[in-house]
Amino acid sequence: AKPSLDLAVELLGSKWHEVRYFAVVALVELYPKSPDEVFDAYLAHRERVNSWDLVDASAPRVVGKHLLERDRQLLYELADSASLWDRRIAVIATLTFIRNEDFDDALALCAKLLADEQDLIHKATGWMLREIGKRDPIPLHTFLDAHCTTMPRTMLA
Repeated sequence: AKPSLDLAVELLGSKWHEVRYFAVVALVELYPKSPDEVFDAYLAHRERVNSWDLVDASAPRVVGKHLLERDRQLLYELADSASLWDRRIAVIATLTFIRNEDFDDALALCAKLLADEQDLIHKATGWMLREIGKRDPIPLHTFLDAHCTTMPRTMLA
């Protein structure tokens, strides 16, 4: 049986992490058939996407995919959020752009979050920078030249 959007949203409300993980995987699977509805549901219930693995499994394939050909201002709003998970969603969503050879927003968000206090944000930005470098080392080197003296150690690891 295929998951329904209502069921996925219901499961996202679970107190159990594994159930919420299943819910974000279901949202990813539902996205191609109902992109607007899944995107809206994801954003409306994103406070339940509250672990690094939940974000990493879903943000690129829901948020990133949805914004690939759309305005991306939402990512900058999420990056300004007090919520660690909103900020991580913003960064990790850019993996979809990076995979499509579009690095500008990823680099801008990485620069914006240089001073973030959370190690999980440093790790996420470092990951996106490595992904950029795999595809084109020039923008990565430019970023490193500009920011290496102020980058947190975890971002460089």
